[in-house]
Amino acid sequence: MDVKQAVQIAIDYIADIFQSENLENIGLEEVTFDELRNMWLVTIGFSRPWDHPKVGLVTGFQPQHPKREYKTVEIDDFSCTVKSIKIREIKNA
Repeated sequence: MDVKQAVQIAIDYIADIFQSENLENIGLEEVTFDELRNMWLVTIGFSRPWDHPKVGLVTGFQPQHPKREYKTVEIDDFSCTVKSIKIREIKNA
């Protein structure tokens, strides 16, 4: 499998497994290949409808960006199957 295939498998899997949550803004964040384990680690970011900030007097008419969630999808290179989905914590700089 090449990197493009791994990314497509990860995006399709996330979109399917979280289908009932109406994900938005699904996109690739990072890809790593673990040569020792022959596993692709593909991090996918997305937003859910409830991640949008509420507009009120405090926020006014300033553009508000939804919070993003990040999941790392682990894919076996030989079988092309998803082995796990894990929460990917992003530290604020």
